[in-house]
Amino acid sequence: MPTPPKKSPAAKKTAPPRANKVEDKLARLGLRTDIELVLHLPMRYEDETQITTIAAAGFMGGSMVQVEGVVTHCDVQFRPRRQLVVTITDETGPLVMRFLNFYGSQTKQFAEGNRVRVRGELRHGFFGAEMVHPTYKIVVEGAPLPRALTPVYPAGEGVSQTILRKAIAEAMARIDWSDTLPAVHRDALGLEPFEAAVRLLHNPAPEVDEYALSDHSHPAWTRMKFDELLAQQLSLKRAQMSRREKGAAPLATEGALCAGFMRALPFKLTGAQERVLAEIRSDMRAAFPMQRLLQGDVGSGKTIVAALAAAQAIDSGYQAVLMAPTEILAEQHFRKIAQWLAPLGVTIAWLTGGLKKKDKTQAQASIADGSAQLIIGTHAVFQDAVHFARLGLVIVDEQHRFGVGQRLALRNKGMDADSGPNVPHQLMMSATPIPRTLAMTYYADLEVSAIDELPPGRTPIMTRNIDQNRRDEVVERVHAAALEGRQAYWVCPLIEESEALQLQTATETQIALAEALPDLQVGLVHGRMKPAEKQAVMDAFSRGEVHVLVATTVIEVGVDVPNASLMVIEHAERFGLSQLHQLRGRVGRGSAASVCLLLYQSPLGQIARERLGIMRESTDGFEIARRDLQIRGPGEFLGARQSGQAMLRFADLEADQFLVERARDLAQQLLQTDPVTVQAHLARWLGAKEEFLKV
Repeated sequence: MPTPPKKSPAAKKTAPPRANKVEDKLARLGLRTDIELVLHLPMRYEDETQITTIAAAGFMGGSMVQVEGVVTHCDVQFRPRRQLVVTITDETGPLVMRFLNFYGSQTKQFAEGNRVRVRGELRHGFFGAEMVHPTYKIVVEGAPLPRALTPVYPAGEGVSQTILRKAIAEAMARIDWSDTLPAVHRDALGLEPFEAAVRLLHNPAPEVDEYALSDHSHPAWTRMKFDELLAQQLSLKRAQMSRREKGAAPLATEGALCAGFMRALPFKLTGAQERVLAEIRSDMRAAFPMQRLLQGDVGSGKTIVAALAAAQAIDSGYQAVLMAPTEILAEQHFRKIAQWLAPLGVTIAWLTGGLKKKDKTQAQASIADGSAQLIIGTHAVFQDAVHFARLGLVIVDEQHRFGVGQRLALRNKGMDADSGPNVPHQLMMSATPIPRTLAMTYYADLEVSAIDELPPGRTPIMTRNIDQNRRDEVVERVHAAALEGRQAYWVCPLIEESEALQLQTATETQIALAEALPDLQVGLVHGRMKPAEKQAVMDAFSRGEVHVLVATTVIEVGVDVPNASLMVIEHAERFGLSQLHQLRGRVGRGSAASVCLLLYQSPLGQIARERLGIMRESTDGFEIARRDLQIRGPGEFLGARQSGQAMLRFADLEADQFLVERARDLAQQLLQTDPVTVQAHLARWLGAKEEFLKV
């Protein structure tokens, strides 16, 4: 047999180069470039600039102190538990250090005679002065002390403070320190130079006010906060300018459909609805894409405004699409809007992931050939298989529930094959009002319309907080309401049992209520049910055949049953404020007095107590959103992942409102007069992340 030819040296596989483990760990913290490292600022500081004698430290009452001494004893003890016990001594006396978690190698570090510098909280134990798990370093006699406070950085798994300090120091030696804020603006605003501010924050001198550093009120922090806000405002305003340069089909026709729709309405629009409709219609007439956020409290009438906007697009010869985050909400929109527009001759397509293949194919065909004028559905409307003939308007309900990629995918569907690419007009709706400060900062690229008036006839909702111990009274209240011909919701946070949270489950609650109320029909709806099953229960509830509907938060938005006047929310302390307010908005839609009962498990934590107190005090969605922002902060309020906005790391929207306004004004000025500064500032502060601010 012939022997196989030998492989040439060049054919040998070469091992891939070993990844730099430190760089990988830093990258997981988002620290990939020198400027990202330099702007990774300390969260606190430790004062290692002075040594206190062990005797003097004993009089400092629980403060953090640094002492130095020579090891006189080192031993592993096993009672009352395994621990490393080390004694050091200076000229004033001994100090015991206890390490409950330790490595074997530490016993060698603490060899008798070694000099140790120790920092921690000194307390008085059974055997005298002691510290538990202090930080320490082995030093030689006379080793110099740091001349600056020692920074402590936000870190991650496998990334020690030593690694971070070294990497940041090396990055500071490499970066270009040129100030991206011209001196004329810096002086006018009373801001420190960039390099001086950053160097001080990384290595503050001992005499710097430590309180001003920790509460971010020091002038060096003010410079960082202003730079961050300026970068965000520049990026958002530049995105807005870029959008205005893109082409969009002017949807200028308010023809027979709009006129017929207005005539057929069984009610008069409120003044707030008329105002925001005029703003939307004005935007849609432009030759650049509208990007407007329509916000309004629960039940304020956003759906009718969206339907009137869709009618304008259809009158102009274009398609409109409405996307909702859940099938229940999408179905509610479909039924309500079809009730208004179908009699006027509008063809409406329904598209969700739960449709049968045949129905889905048929809906996609009608969308592609243009016979479907209005498309309503869930995420399915932006899938690759969906092609629009002439998409002119995109409406996204509960827009904060969709990721940036999802909203962008739907917007990119608007390619008009007849007249070249056109970006569709975009109307985003939210029943979670965004406080003014947040809208100005995070939504600078959006025009914002607010429906701040409820339609007449909406009854006020009384809210009561009730301890779980009084559950039987609540069940009796539900029974009494049903006997009076009213219906009730009973909301539970989970579907299945969770030992960790020990919450009542929806399934168990439905069984328990059915047993307690044998003369009533108790229904159940949750997110894991098939769409048809879910809709059958909702239809029965709408017809009054189901007296009590036990549900998870799938009923949070979109459900409209005027006869339901009682809402019970189980374990209300587990819900966020906006979610509680949304759920409460399912009642109060008819003429009967409505009540929302918040069942809580005591004892309550401080934040939970605050939330339930706010719910009892207010039914104003804008006020609740403002208070929610105070409790949670902007990142959690918006949902960093879902919003796609770059969260502020240093600035605080409430405390730094004056900086927000100055940054906004300067951003406008720089964009008009100084493109070089704009580019340099954005490159330093946002880098590649700027793209995420444009959707």
